[in-house]
Amino acid sequence: MTAILVERLLKVALVGGSGWVMWLLLLLSIGAFAAMFERFWFFKKHQEDTDALGDRVTALLEAGDADAAEKLLAGSKAIEASVLLGALHWVKGGPESFADAVESQMGKKRKELERGMNYLGTLGSNAPFIGLFGTVIGVIVSFHQLAQGSDKGSMGNVMAGIAEALVATGVGLFVAIPAVIAYNVFQKRIGEIEGNVASIARQISALLRARDHEATHAPRAHDDRAARLGASRASAYAPIVGEAE
Repeated sequence: MTAILVERLLKVALVGGSGWVMWLLLLLSIGAFAAMFERFWFFKKHQEDTDALGDRVTALLEAGDADAAEKLLAGSKAIEASVLLGALHWVKGGPESFADAVESQMGKKRKELERGMNYLGTLGSNAPFIGLFGTVIGVIVSFHQLAQGSDKGSMGNVMAGIAEALVATGVGLFVAIPAVIAYNVFQKRIGEIEGNVASIARQISALLRARDHEATHAPRAHDDRAARLGASRASAYAPIVGEAE
């Protein structure tokens, strides 16, 4: 049974050899470089100074000009601006409501940010194995040719087959290395965007908490001042009342 299985697999390997594996890797590499270029252009197009943007938005909200803050975010090309713009409507609900809105908007935007990442990650992890598979097929074919004859011509074919098999591994590495590098670079960029959004959101949330604190303690402070004023007036009139008596 095992011998029959080996014989059939050998026939399959002899039919195509390792050439089809290299063509497959070539097609996969075209897709990988297309994804790399698309992601590079996407992040380049939406690049902006987000630190300055966050400070300006916070300053406008602190001044009570929410409309100007919305216009500023709407006119910005940064990805962080589009996330905050979608959540800015919930500022009136307080810091907790705004934070939840930011998290929701970031979840929606993450799908766009991670487009093509699964392909690059999967290809970077598996392209060497695909190349190794081609190498194994090539070595099997070479040893089969070696078993069929022992003349110099057969030995030459065997050496050529082994060389072709090793090329498959090299092509697999050639496809995998740029894909892994691009995947790590773009994942780092996505992490930076998420960090920028979180930083600006914390600034705005701190502003909202400060407003809530002022609104909560302002009446109490007014009452305390009124009480102190009443007490001072009462103490001022106390001697006059005593003399009248």
